[in-house]
Amino acid sequence: RAFVDEHKGAAVVTYINSSAEVKAMSDLICTSSNAVKMVQHFAGRPVIFAPDRHLGRWVAQQAKRPDLILWQGSCIVHELFSAKKLAELKVKHPDAEVLAHPECDDAVLSQADYIGSTSGIIDRAVKSPAKTLIIATEDGVFHQIALRVPEKTLLQAPGQDESCACNRCPYMRLNTLEKLYLCLRDLAPTVSVPEPVRVRALRPIELMLQLSA
Repeated sequence: RAFVDEHKGAAVVTYINSSAEVKAMSDLICTSSNAVKMVQHFAGRPVIFAPDRHLGRWVAQQAKRPDLILWQGSCIVHELFSAKKLAELKVKHPDAEVLAHPECDDAVLSQADYIGSTSGIIDRAVKSPAKTLIIATEDGVFHQIALRVPEKTLLQAPGQDESCACNRCPYMRLNTLEKLYLCLRDLAPTVSVPEPVRVRALRPIELMLQLSA
């Protein structure tokens, strides 16, 4: 709230993976697939982009909005890919194509042959003529890509720390099929969103859907 108050008159575009409270402070919600289009909706008006600064920096470049005001958040998975080790991996696999998510750091994105959302990365992996792909994003996409093109070799972009599974989001892994089953069976646990927050958070989501139609 304080950051928004510092930039009076600026439109707020927020990534969809944010809380209801943050959405309620936003003018428009976006995904990594449509973020550029959503920012372009506010042509001629200052825009705050939150929360990921790396995605915001990439969107600013694509939308030709160098004045984009970035909240300094980041994704713990994408920020930990090592540009140095990626360069070394590319030397070992000179024919490989590098696919990266825009939430990666600039030093990683500058080495990518393709930059796009999760769905975009999967689509590019299928259509790419390359037989070997180096992928810089959360490792949940590997299964989906392998199902579609099992003949291709998939390599994970290396993290800064070889001792950890840095490409695996611990928060996404909190959701399991068993928990989903229990939730549907028991209709619990309950998440309660105050009605004023729900109403305010819904508006920017509905606007995104309208602009995406």
